Amino acid sequence: MKKTSPYISFFLLLFFVFSAFCFSSLAFGQATLPQDEVEALNDIAKTLGKEDLFSEEKDVCISSSEEEQSGSSCMLLKGNQTTVVICNCSYADSTLCHVTSLCVKRESLPGQLPAELVRLPYLQQIDLTYNLLNGTIPKEWGRMTNLTFISLGGNRITGSIPKEIANISTLQVFVVEFNQMSGELPLELGNLSQLQRLQINSNNFTGELPATLAKLTSLQIVQLADNQFSGKIPDFIQSWTNLQQLVIQGSGLSGPIPSGISVLEHLNDLRISDLNGDENSSFPQLKNMSMKNLILRSCNINGTLPTYLGNMTSLQTLDLSFNKLTGPIPSQYKNLITRLVAYMYLTGNFLTGDVSEAWIDKANRKHYLDLSYNNFSISGSQDNQGCQDENTNLFASSLTRNDTGKVSCLESSVCSKTSYSFRINCGGEKVTINGKTYDDDTDEGGAAKFYDNENTYWAFSSTGNYLESKTPNYIPSIDSSMLSLNNNNDAELYTNARASPVSLTYYGFCLGNGNYIVDLHFAEIVFTHDQTYKSLGRRIFDIYIQGNLVRKDFNIAEEAGGIGKNVIKSFNASVINGTLEIRLYWAGKGTTAIPQKSIYGPLISAISVYRDHRSGISTAAVVGIVVAVAIIIILLIFGMLWWKGCLGKRNSKELNGIKLETGMFSIRQIKMATNNFDIINKIGEGGFGPVYKGKLSNGTIVAVKQLSSKSKQGNREFLNEIGMISALQHPCLVKLYGCCVEGDQLFLIYEYMQNNSLARALFGREEHQIKLDWQTRHKICVGIARGLAYLHEESRVKVVHRDIKATNILLDEYLNPKISDFGLAKLDEEDNTHISTRIAGTYGYMAPEYAMHGQLTDKADVYSFGIVALEIVSGRNNTTNQHNEGAFVLLDWARLLREKGDIMEIVDRRLLDSNLKKEEVMVMINVAFLCTNVSPTLRPTMSSVVSMLEGKTVVPKLASESLDEKKLEALQMYYHQDHQSTSTMEVPLTTSSTSTAQDLYSIHLDSSYFESRN
Repeated sequence: MKKTSPYISFFLLLFFVFSAFCFSSLAFGQATLPQDEVEALNDIAKTLGKEDLFSEEKDVCISSSEEEQSGSSCMLLKGNQTTVVICNCSYADSTLCHVTSLCVKRESLPGQLPAELVRLPYLQQIDLTYNLLNGTIPKEWGRMTNLTFISLGGNRITGSIPKEIANISTLQVFVVEFNQMSGELPLELGNLSQLQRLQINSNNFTGELPATLAKLTSLQIVQLADNQFSGKIPDFIQSWTNLQQLVIQGSGLSGPIPSGISVLEHLNDLRISDLNGDENSSFPQLKNMSMKNLILRSCNINGTLPTYLGNMTSLQTLDLSFNKLTGPIPSQYKNLITRLVAYMYLTGNFLTGDVSEAWIDKANRKHYLDLSYNNFSISGSQDNQGCQDENTNLFASSLTRNDTGKVSCLESSVCSKTSYSFRINCGGEKVTINGKTYDDDTDEGGAAKFYDNENTYWAFSSTGNYLESKTPNYIPSIDSSMLSLNNNNDAELYTNARASPVSLTYYGFCLGNGNYIVDLHFAEIVFTHDQTYKSLGRRIFDIYIQGNLVRKDFNIAEEAGGIGKNVIKSFNASVINGTLEIRLYWAGKGTTAIPQKSIYGPLISAISVYRDHRSGISTAAVVGIVVAVAIIIILLIFGMLWWKGCLGKRNSKELNGIKLETGMFSIRQIKMATNNFDIINKIGEGGFGPVYKGKLSNGTIVAVKQLSSKSKQGNREFLNEIGMISALQHPCLVKLYGCCVEGDQLFLIYEYMQNNSLARALFGREEHQIKLDWQTRHKICVGIARGLAYLHEESRVKVVHRDIKATNILLDEYLNPKISDFGLAKLDEEDNTHISTRIAGTYGYMAPEYAMHGQLTDKADVYSFGIVALEIVSGRNNTTNQHNEGAFVLLDWARLLREKGDIMEIVDRRLLDSNLKKEEVMVMINVAFLCTNVSPTLRPTMSSVVSMLEGKTVVPKLASESLDEKKLEALQMYYHQDHQSTSTMEVPLTTSSTSTAQDLYSIHLDSSYFESRN
């Protein structure tokens, strides 16, 4: 073989060296990328979390002209390509390239947003959509003055929008949707005069929309949905004269819809829904617009339907559901059905008049019409239409009811027998689980769908369509191997589910009247449980039972503890007309495009409805007329004896206004349950008297609370507690099973809480303490907040508890918290700014304005909650007595530590070995400070507290409060001794007759115990 010439070898070596150099410089023909930009790309890749992201094997740098870069850089992605770097190589006579666009999409990168992007001085477009990027938006980006496009949707970005972004005067597109950002929008955003797209939906932004946004006259697309803004929809939106799409769904903003919206002549996609507040709104004037999508759902719109909508030739979706619209459907609306409108929803209004059969017939396969839940008159041949006429949903479209209480369109469904239960495998086949048969529910569903399962006594009605989906899926499914269930035998209930874009109602009929338990089975099976962006979806909806909101902003994955895990939520329902209604409603919250477009709205796996027999009375007796009459007679006799003073001469007037909504027990049942009040079953001493553990005849374990003749509390508090708790049903409130009133014997029967009180778990005697790790403490704190939010804002009667403290927080088997002891609770009349009342409660937990002036609002409970939150973090009781040294208050100690900058010293030492999350600890501490503000107006609502604790809202900055120097010194000396004591004395703070409240399961501690413990 011929030897290679050394000259040839030399030139070959030079060739390879030159080639390597050009390749490392990302050469394009004769054009090259500067080395500093190559290095910048490498550093950017590291920050994004994937060092080889821009490796040469991918050939990621694509040369393009300026004309090709007018849209998003991602438009150049082909096939399965997810990463592209676009360069402009027209510099220096086409010998030099510069990076102008960076697109890294759907890579699920785990890193952070790179500040190193500023090292690409010619960069115009950034698209990092659908990754797992966290952290905040770097302020340094404000120096990139050539940027026109920023898209960061579908990540884990937190923090607020830095005001420095407003320095990018060339910016046209700013997208941060589907993240975890928070805070108020900076005023400086109004300086982005060229901004055309502002998409910030599905975050936790707060505050009012700044008036400076009125200057953004170039805006074409604005999406503000799923945030926590406050205030009304601003009038300045009329300044956005180039606007084409406006989305304000579940934003936190209030109505009415501004009249100035009528000047936005280019607007063709308007979506406003679920406005806060009760202020009515007239129908906005949209006559001069060419609408494609018009959604004005749950906006408190009253009046009649405007006739001009019938003349809109481009309208495809019209949703005016869940408003207060009245009158007939204008005849002009038949034009909508015969033309382009594919979907029309008039659900949940007060519309009247006849519905033309000919008009309904126009709704063919391409058109869907939902008239459910209205007041239309049904006459003539329409009686036989049923609840579904092809693609028209007529369920409950008339006020008419038949003798069984069913809606009129179900007249053909004969109640051959009375039913006391039904079970549904939502979206799945008929199955038998643990001896219980679940009916099949496999109808494919639809946009305006009513389905009545033959041979059963239930039906469902579904309203809404997925706007961005051409192939909607109303029955999602998953392989059982992807589930992580509490019991694998239940897998068949969770491999399928029924979904709906807006409203899904299950309707049971032919039921016997009485109290029922409704078990709703959930598992999130659409999002993924992995390290990809597909796991970032948030499904949020509301749950209504019998028309009452029982859970707001329900999140399946959060409640179940993860994706693919199941959870069963139990609710109580009262059936009085033979029917039961379960409604799941999407109020505009949650993500809408993860893992792909049109993933949102309610989803449910199964339903179990059965009679509530937990009162200990047999089934036959409960439903029998004889027992009903007997109960009435007993109550009458009791009332007569009470009136005549035979029951301890108690004042009969105390019965006035007390509405009992609970079961009645006999003294015989109580004695049997407690083994004749055996001392072994005594579990505590409450404000009324002793508390016993008992077991009803049906096996239910209960706590029996007795009114002692020596009790300082009287019938007023006893009856108040019955009336309050019987009207309140929530997972975070102790359930009242019933009461017993015989002679002078008064008892309350509660659900039994296996782990006693939070106070005993945190600072009880050592043998009673429970090791509560941080995750459990955080769960307990959030649960208490949810319970108070229900009392203050969600229940049908607004209640101020007045005695929130650790001893009144009970823990169930799974350490879930439940608020107890409503003996001092007061109804909160919403028209009153405060309630002037006699002072009652527990020293150390009372809000200052209540303790000093007797002025009671729900903010008094907020203050008490703040104290309990500090106790949870510190493991210390709030108020401690040191004999002659006076009282030391945990709140003062916390303020001292905050002043010194050592606030983490307050954390319970028992938490140091657990999986402590410092960020969550600081959130809880700051929330506690916010709740214990001296001014009640500066304290947050409990719903806001829940959002802050769950990380959905940032805790506002707190102003420091100065403390007396002598007290600071005393506090420092005391707490550095590292011991504490507690006082169980609860005294009235007024000389007038004042009730005091002790605890359902009380504990008695002295300072020597804490000294020995530490």
